[in-house]
Amino acid sequence: MTAELIIENARIRTLDPAQPWATHVAITGGLVSAIGTADDVRSEMGSQTRLIDGKDLAIVPGLTDSHFHPFWGAEATQGADLTKAQTLDDLRAILAAERKRVGSDAWVIGWGLTFEMFQKTGIRGDTFADAVDGGLAYLRFFDGHTAVASPAAIAFADITGREVFPDFATVVVDEQGAPTGELREGSAQALVQRAIPEPTDAMRYGWYLEAMRKWNAVGLTGLHCMDGSPETYQLLRTMEERGDLSIRMIVPLWQQPEFSFDFMREQLPHRDDRGQLWRGGVAKFFIDGVVESGTAWLIEPDTKGMCTHPFWPDPARYQEAVRIFAEAGFQCATHAVGDMAVRCALDAYEQAGVADGLHHRIEHIEILSDEDLPRFARLGVGASMQPLHMNAFDADGADEWSTRAGRARRKQAFRTRDLIASGAILALGSDWMVAPFDPRIGMAWARLRRPGGATGNGTINIEQALTGDEALAGYTTEAARIVSEEHLGGRLAVGYRGDLTAFATDPVECDPDALLTLPVKLTVVNGCVVHEA
Repeated sequence: MTAELIIENARIRTLDPAQPWATHVAITGGLVSAIGTADDVRSEMGSQTRLIDGKDLAIVPGLTDSHFHPFWGAEATQGADLTKAQTLDDLRAILAAERKRVGSDAWVIGWGLTFEMFQKTGIRGDTFADAVDGGLAYLRFFDGHTAVASPAAIAFADITGREVFPDFATVVVDEQGAPTGELREGSAQALVQRAIPEPTDAMRYGWYLEAMRKWNAVGLTGLHCMDGSPETYQLLRTMEERGDLSIRMIVPLWQQPEFSFDFMREQLPHRDDRGQLWRGGVAKFFIDGVVESGTAWLIEPDTKGMCTHPFWPDPARYQEAVRIFAEAGFQCATHAVGDMAVRCALDAYEQAGVADGLHHRIEHIEILSDEDLPRFARLGVGASMQPLHMNAFDADGADEWSTRAGRARRKQAFRTRDLIASGAILALGSDWMVAPFDPRIGMAWARLRRPGGATGNGTINIEQALTGDEALAGYTTEAARIVSEEHLGGRLAVGYRGDLTAFATDPVECDPDALLTLPVKLTVVNGCVVHEA
């Protein structure tokens, strides 16, 4: 076979210790077939080979985001973008414009709200009711764990405030027992969501394709998805059959507290479901929520006396669910933000064990105790973290996360350097739609502990900053290690996947403040060019 693609005259950082640098690479049948100098790839050339002159390209292994919500995120980011709203007046102005755009009888949907604007009023739907002309409105916060609905939407959905849920979801009520509009966690949010008209399958499919083009355009070649079901696998089969899937995906089966153990066992045959660019083999759990809404699970309560309960009302059921999937050869991934949640997940993994060659993993790890830090490396548990979540922090500690967590716990936030020093696997990602999916933003945050380009901003626990090599590894070699695919991806070497990302300048050597504007020139997945600037 001759190569489908050869790139010549580039500067290639391979991340292969045996051959750290190269100038030429050939990809055949979706795999790297030759890499090195012109002499090394010459025999791969054929009449059908696409030849790219890489004289202006700085190539690295394809970037993988290790925590992503592709399909939910593509749907949840429809409507008004509220990420720029800093005050209630900002919010009202955006919502008024959206009301005018969609019409008087339609739902106003928005996403990306921050908590800080509600610190004085509390999260209430009546604070923006006038802006939507008293009509139906449903707004999601940036974290995905909280939403707020207008009074009209609460009434339309017949929400009373007396609803009881199988997890720790809550319809927040005032002193009189009336719903304020705040909805914590998915079960409560679903009360309003199911009252909103459903988009057609064709609309959803179009959103997915549009989003995928954007992910490829910032250099992403792979995603570790964090919510999935057998229906998701069928969608991925359809996308591959149509030639529409342009990014690798590892997609778990999301397990809910209300699922019976028998239902969980019925999912076990899906462990080996896969296509050319996607696979299953992972079970995903939530054991807590987020600090900002008081739903994280902490060893000690937050400053408001909250963050004291797990997402699964009975943690023993969570631990048994982990055992069921671990014994069936699944990797287990657990959302654990608070230090008690992290401890519970580590305990579950230690009790359940792991199949040979696999690593269980914990997502987020925003607060980590000294006692539990060394357990990651000792147990072989991978850490999947998102330093750019600190974008919600204020340097002075006035943000909602820091106000709730307190000064001492803020010093334990996002301990990336400590985890690497302990010998743990550290993979990086965005948690999109919670945070921007651009890996350049993520690498800048990992290196700077502040926003890239904001040189006047204070840093957050700067002693936890990563080097350029470590930040890139979080999106490449470590992203492969955490899913036990270090023999397939994360580096450019013969026999490895033909996935690569090409920048105008090497992202390791680039000033981290300049990463956000570093041009992405080329993205290749499985030997196919999926983005070309």
